[in-house]
Amino acid sequence: MSDKILSVGLDLGTATTQLVLSELTIENISSLFTVPRVCITDKKVLYKSDIIFTPISDQLLIEVDKIKDFVLTEYAKAGIEKKDIQMGAVIITGETARKENASHVLQALSGYAGDFVVATAGPDLESIIAGKGACSHQYSQEHHTSVANIDIGGGTSNLAVFREGDLIDTGCFDIGGRLIKLNPETHRITYIAPKLKEIIAEKQWKLHEGEVVYREHLDALIQILVEVLEQSVGIDNHSPYYEMLQTNHGLKLNYEIKCVSFSGGVADAILETTPVNEFQYGDIGILLGRALRQSKIFEEKRVIKSAETIRATVVGAGSHTTDISGSTITYIANVLPIKNVPVLKLASTDEKEDKDTLREIIKDKVGWFTLENEVQQIALAINGENSPSFVRVVEYAEAIIGGMQESIAKNIPLLVVVREDMAKVLGQCLYAQLPKDYPFVCIDSVDVQNGDYIDIGNPVIEGSVLPIVVKTLVFN
Repeated sequence: MSDKILSVGLDLGTATTQLVLSELTIENISSLFTVPRVCITDKKVLYKSDIIFTPISDQLLIEVDKIKDFVLTEYAKAGIEKKDIQMGAVIITGETARKENASHVLQALSGYAGDFVVATAGPDLESIIAGKGACSHQYSQEHHTSVANIDIGGGTSNLAVFREGDLIDTGCFDIGGRLIKLNPETHRITYIAPKLKEIIAEKQWKLHEGEVVYREHLDALIQILVEVLEQSVGIDNHSPYYEMLQTNHGLKLNYEIKCVSFSGGVADAILETTPVNEFQYGDIGILLGRALRQSKIFEEKRVIKSAETIRATVVGAGSHTTDISGSTITYIANVLPIKNVPVLKLASTDEKEDKDTLREIIKDKVGWFTLENEVQQIALAINGENSPSFVRVVEYAEAIIGGMQESIAKNIPLLVVVREDMAKVLGQCLYAQLPKDYPFVCIDSVDVQNGDYIDIGNPVIEGSVLPIVVKTLVFN
């Protein structure tokens, strides 16, 4: 039984905004007697919008009316009415990823698609989304290798490392194509980002706002950015600016990176060979891309082609609804219902670690979902074990509670999603160790991935079943 749904994806970045309309084919792939498992079996892009500069007010707030107009105009160009669209996803990244923005955009767009997933992504989550959009995780799985995807946008370069399909690390640097803006005709500089101003002052280079660009010094500055990006994937440069240009943190680099892929707006310039006006976009993106093409990354790593560059962006959200059997769930009823909670899936190698290491891994990875220094609610997903010993289940519970300590201290409901059939016993261990009547849900037999979002409805059938909707972000 397959079904087609129309989905919209809207990507609101620091520099640009774009929209994609797609048709997703979804099929129930479970047998007659098992829990429904709906998969997206096909995706067809029906329409890609023009890429516009994101309308942002002086206070760094998204101008929602302009976004609304943009969406309506693009729907009209595509010949589609908003009532036809069942699902949607909005990804808000970079400078625009602020709480006020997310809530304003959600209110403004309610009624523009059946059910919007709104993901406000800080640097780490943005890295994960971009890496999946570039299909780096898929390549790492199919070729049994490790891939670092570098997504270079207007303001930042987001890194995500995948090994054998598992996400193992993220990082972010203040390196992007629009850190210097200039007039395409006169080459007069209109903007220089604060960190670059510091480097320019230290080097006493002739690069100042209001003045015509001094090419020799601009090339030297771009070389510094390239050296930091080389070092970011493990090439030893000992750049004095490596720490300074980190947005939040670099990669741990305690593993080998064999392949590198590039996505984001600047990636087009890395792959582009035809001569164009270097400043046609009024920024340094083309020069940065060309300098990267000559970098040590191409000499020392295997550079693979991304599935997408500037459009390594969200196509929309498909969803599948699952009813979970009640005999193996544990929950405190007053938590429900919950909507649009992002999933943090641990790598299979993480779960093989001892209790203390697992606790530290959870604590570290929960940080991927921090936005404006605040911890967000997440659903922690683990594979779990088939018939684990009681001692092992207690260890899982202790590692989870220790790793989630920051959100537990803030009384944020704890959500644990297990693939194996062990949520009842794990839930009881969590219940015994959590503060009295602490809000939590522990469910099993659900398969989710990083980048998914989960809804859990109110209990049905006398509390024995929880309806679950998993929304999967679908990429171009």
